[in-house]
Amino acid sequence: MAKIFIRKIEDFTCEHCGAAVKGNGYTNHCPACLWAKHVDIQPGDRANPCLGMMKPARIETQKSEYVLYHVCTRCGTERRNRTSSNDSFDEILRIQKQFVDSQKK
Repeated sequence: MAKIFIRKIEDFTCEHCGAAVKGNGYTNHCPACLWAKHVDIQPGDRANPCLGMMKPARIETQKSEYVLYHVCTRCGTERRNRTSSNDSFDEILRIQKQFVDSQKK
């Protein structure tokens, strides 16, 4: 089934770090800590009953942009998301380093 994007402009409080997040309709994670919440089945539908927290697991670079991979702490689902210009670059680097270090073990 093709993904059907439903744009929803929503502000929220991050359930991981408590930051107040102003949504723009494309916001799917906290720009401060990069955590998300597992709320969608199709992007933007808010129909997923899981509601688990999505941990930022790794960062990859694709076509000169950073791609963030989340893993749900409740059900294990993995999702990829683009980072945005207002995301904490320090967090992006920290997550990338943590992942690389874990691969060396």
